[in-house]
Amino acid sequence: MESFEGKKVLVCGMARSGIAAAQMLCRLGAEVTINDIKTAEALGKDVVELFKLGIHNGLATDPVQLLPGMELMVISPGIAYAKPFVQKALEMGIEVIGELELGARLTRGDLMAITGTNGKTTTTTLVGEIMKAAGRRTYVVGNIGIPITAEADKTTDDDVTVAEVSSYQCESIVDFHPHVAACLNITEDHIVRHGSMEVYIAMKHRIFEKQTEQDVAVFNADDAVCASMAENVKAKIYWFSRKQQVKQGACVKDGKIVLHTDREQVVCRTDEVRIPGPHNLENALAAVAMTGGMGVTVSVMREVLQSFAGVEHRIETVRELDGVTYINDSKGTNVDSTQKAIATMTRPTVLILGGSDKKVSFAPLADSIVESGKIVHCVLIGDTAEQIRNALEAADYHAYTMAGYDFDHCLSLCRRLAPVGGCVLLSPACASFDMFRDFEHRGEVFKEKVNQMV
Repeated sequence: MESFEGKKVLVCGMARSGIAAAQMLCRLGAEVTINDIKTAEALGKDVVELFKLGIHNGLATDPVQLLPGMELMVISPGIAYAKPFVQKALEMGIEVIGELELGARLTRGDLMAITGTNGKTTTTTLVGEIMKAAGRRTYVVGNIGIPITAEADKTTDDDVTVAEVSSYQCESIVDFHPHVAACLNITEDHIVRHGSMEVYIAMKHRIFEKQTEQDVAVFNADDAVCASMAENVKAKIYWFSRKQQVKQGACVKDGKIVLHTDREQVVCRTDEVRIPGPHNLENALAAVAMTGGMGVTVSVMREVLQSFAGVEHRIETVRELDGVTYINDSKGTNVDSTQKAIATMTRPTVLILGGSDKKVSFAPLADSIVESGKIVHCVLIGDTAEQIRNALEAADYHAYTMAGYDFDHCLSLCRRLAPVGGCVLLSPACASFDMFRDFEHRGEVFKEKVNQMV
C-alpha cells in the first residue's frame, strides 16, 4: 500500500468524495489542505468537522495560491482536468489524481468497475448483491453515492470492491486497474463537459487501459460504439447481448439467460428477472457476464436475479392513487435513459419531461414518444421545456402542456390528465440542476408530493 505519511496533499472539491478523500488521507498520516470555491459555512457541518482532524482550511481561496509545497492534488469528479489550476499544478510537477484513483490505489482484494451512459447504478448494485450472495465481503462504491475513499482502507485481500465509474471520474485516473470491468452502453451525454462524443467515449475506455491478459473486460454486443471499444483491449473479452448469441459471456437463448464460459449454463428464464423492462434485462446480462468472469455459480446468480427489486429513482413505483400508478424514474437524466423507461410502459402514461440543458437533441425522444403509443400526454418543466416542445411539434405530437418551474402545478396537471388504469411517469430526460440539487432530490420531492396526495 502506498505511504502517505507526512505527504502534503491538496484536496479540491468538498462534496461527498472530497470529504471522504480528506478523511482517509488524514487517517493515513498525510498533511491535508482542503479547497473549494465555497466557504466552510456554506458547505456545512461535515466540512467543519474536518478541521477537528487537523486538516488545513484552504476554502474560498484561489487553489493556485495553495499549490507551492504540495506533493499531490486530489480533485473531485466535478472538477474538469482542463481547469487552469489543475494544469498549473501539473506544470509545477505536482501529481494530480481523482478521488477514484486515490481510493483504487488503496483498495485491496478484487476490484470490479462498471461504466456506460445508462444502467450503471442498477448494474453496480446488482453485481454487488451477487458477490455478497457468493460469500464475498463486498463494498459497493463510486458514482453510486458512496466514495471509494470512504471504504478503501477497510478492505482486505479477500474482499471485493464494485465501483460505478462515471466519465467525469475517468478524466483523472492514472493507474486504475479493475480485475473485471464493463461498459454497458454509449449514447450522447455530457457533451458540455467533454466537448465531443469522441472525448466522452475515450473517457469511458480508460477503465480498460491498465487491464492485462489475466483480467476480464465486458462489452455490450448490441451497442455498436460499445462493441468497438473492445478493440485493442488486452483483457479477456466477455460479451453480453439481449439480441444475439455470444461465444463467451451472457446472452438470451430460448427465453433463458445463459452464461458461456468453458461451457453453456442456464441461469434463469428471462421472465424470472424481477427488475422490469428490456434495458434491465441488459443490466442483468451484464451482471451475469461480470460475475461469471469472477467464477460465481449460476445458482447464486439465479437467486439474486429472482429477488433483486431494483434501485431507488429507477422506474420505482411510488404508489397507486385513484387507479393511477405513479412511477419515479428521476435517474432518467438523458434521452436514452428516458427512451428505455418509455419502453417499459404497458399502460396509458402521462410523462413528465424537462430540466437543465445538456445540449443534446430531443428529436429521438419525440420519435420514441410517438412510436410507443403509450404516452398520452407530456407535461414539460424546467429550462428545456421549450426545446422539448419544439421536438414534439416536429414529430407531429401535440399532447403536451407547459408547466414552467412549478412542480406542484406539474403534478396537479398530471393527476388531472392521467386516465384511470394509467400511469404518471417522472423520467425527465434531463439533468435536474435548474430546479433541484440533483436527481435524487428531484425524485425525493416527487415521491414526497405524490405520497401527500389525498
